[in-house]
Amino acid sequence: MKIAIVIPALNEATTIGRVVDSVKEGHTVIVVNDCSTDDTAKLAEQAGAVVVNHEQNQGYDGALQSGFEKADELGMDIVVTFDADGQHDASILDQITGPLMRNQADIVIGERSETARFCEALFGFYTRIRFGVRDILCGLKGYRMSLYRHHGHFDSYGSVGTELALSALAGDARVAKVNVPVYSREDDPRFGQGLKANWKILRAMWHGFTVA
Repeated sequence: MKIAIVIPALNEATTIGRVVDSVKEGHTVIVVNDCSTDDTAKLAEQAGAVVVNHEQNQGYDGALQSGFEKADELGMDIVVTFDADGQHDASILDQITGPLMRNQADIVIGERSETARFCEALFGFYTRIRFGVRDILCGLKGYRMSLYRHHGHFDSYGSVGTELALSALAGDARVAKVNVPVYSREDDPRFGQGLKANWKILRAMWHGFTVA
């Protein structure tokens, strides 16, 4: 099966090279350079990634959407979303891709032991009650591309990476969950920590009610 690792990246020159290098064995790595002003695109390409460049910043969800479009264009069977900042451990990839490759699941959702923001916990409370998934916002997930092709897109409303997962869960897709460790960033998080970040999550949760 053809597996793509989709990595959205904005000004991640510090980490992108080693992140790509850590996940590329046996996989096609697609880095979506979301209008970075540093050497993110150059370093990702040097490390062996397929690079999709945005001329204007489209945000996290727009970058993931472009990554899925490229994966579809390349005929991928499975996509794993992976962060560019070094917070994910590549050694866990086999646990993400394994259930998909063995046809035991349609979506694999990473679950962190802790969430960074109050609204993440609130969103997780809703999805745990509704679907048995306690961390819908974890950036590490694996998808069968058939889910994407059926839904028609990855994101349409700024879902903070949750729309396709919620649609799959609401459609009774087979789900597997994996506990994932998360390491600290070397610099400030791109998504932010304050009211703006929490508002984005609340907005995504509200829209998610209609998807799911």
